[in-house]
Amino acid sequence: MKTNKILSAVAALIMLSACSLKEEPYGFYSEDNFYKTAADAEAALMYAYGDLTYLEYSRAVFFLGDMPSEELTTKSDASAENQDLNLWKVDNFKTNITLENFFKYAFIGINRANGVIQNVENATFDEAKRKQFLGEAYFLRAWNYFNLVRNFGLVPMHTTMVDQLDETSAPLAKDLDEVYDLILGDCRRAAELLPVYPKPVLGRTDCVAAQSLAAKAYLYVASAKENGVKLYREMKRQTEEMYDSAAYFAGEVVDHQTTYGFSDNLLDIYDVEKSNGPEHIFLMSMDRSGVSEGQYSKISKMFIPYVDGATIYLMQGSSNTLIPSHDGWSEYQTTPVFYNSYDPADKRKTELIVTKVYRADGTISAQYPGKLTYPFCRKYIDPKFDGDKTSTRPFLIRFSDIALVYAEAAGPSARSYELVNFIRQRAGLGALSPNLSKADFRKAVINERKFEMAFEGDYMYDLRRTNRIQSIPEAQSLGEDQTTFYPIPQAEINLNGSLR
Repeated sequence: MKTNKILSAVAALIMLSACSLKEEPYGFYSEDNFYKTAADAEAALMYAYGDLTYLEYSRAVFFLGDMPSEELTTKSDASAENQDLNLWKVDNFKTNITLENFFKYAFIGINRANGVIQNVENATFDEAKRKQFLGEAYFLRAWNYFNLVRNFGLVPMHTTMVDQLDETSAPLAKDLDEVYDLILGDCRRAAELLPVYPKPVLGRTDCVAAQSLAAKAYLYVASAKENGVKLYREMKRQTEEMYDSAAYFAGEVVDHQTTYGFSDNLLDIYDVEKSNGPEHIFLMSMDRSGVSEGQYSKISKMFIPYVDGATIYLMQGSSNTLIPSHDGWSEYQTTPVFYNSYDPADKRKTELIVTKVYRADGTISAQYPGKLTYPFCRKYIDPKFDGDKTSTRPFLIRFSDIALVYAEAAGPSARSYELVNFIRQRAGLGALSPNLSKADFRKAVINERKFEMAFEGDYMYDLRRTNRIQSIPEAQSLGEDQTTFYPIPQAEINLNGSLR
């Protein structure tokens, strides 16, 4: 009996990364008894989604997307790997475990998505479900490759399931066009195959998520090429065509569906009980009821300082209502430079960054500066926490993100101004200056992203694509070869002869 090339969510056998990663075997499914039903296919698809919630992968959202910028720093006794990322100790990057784990888990996700694509393509169960599962798998493959290309540049290309050791030594893509051909092609396929859900579904993606990812990828290429970023400047794609495509796909999101939209209240966006709110195009599926970390989240512990080792209370905006939270581990620390860069009237500062914590009776327990050693992000708070278990989740794609993508890509149109001004006015700020040039308008939008997308694993990529990494103090003395991309981990090079 020939063994099937994809393993279900409950029966993993051998899953390999681009080069080497092996998971523990749990058993075989054969071609005679697997993928015969939609339930089989959905189990395998959930296995592919599950890769995103691995501790080493989900925390890297922040370690790679925020920590190396001036937005965050970390505690003095943090792991050496994360200290190196924070301080731009580039000589240690090839053996950095955080980078190595991120690289290999991205390829695990790609491999699992490839397995679903191969086996669902010609499946004979319900056609609507077949298209949905196939579309979600294409999205997940594109998502993982987009994460890889933004961090590592040229990476091995896998478009089929790897289940044999001799299939793991794929060579690097010949150029960035090859990588983005796959990403953008997968986004388009996903958008064609997937429905638009009547309301957001936690942990799952739909047509709007695929359109959003396409918009982000097109914008990344356009701005990176325009700003002369290494490898992007040699791409065959034309800058204005990429901006136009980014505006098209983002426009499909902001103008041509009704499921998603702006939340009027900032705190509602980050309320763990409102995960199906209109802002949430793609959220990780973590819940405090889970059995193991990944099923539940400890992300809040990473942002919150250690205060007294007991329950702390936070003011809920300007309502004079207190909500409880555990205190934390002080791993992701807001820098004073970043905190002070906000407009004093910005609600994203006054309501989403905490400078005072309270006791249950309403008296102040600690404040910054003082016993509270840094002002901390409160986007990840769960008042119903169960010990260390919370329902706080990384915000992978938000409607406001895509609204800003549209504005940047389209330039200073009336619609672009409308979208940016809604975001600013929601934050308690005035409208953007009218009649800006295209260049000045785009700079203003990118600056708005700095505050709107803060602490969501996004800022470093805006610095990368606009060629501004040298603005980070620790990176100022480094050259573009050291800062544009992280090196492929040495452990992967050792195991993949094609990379040597």
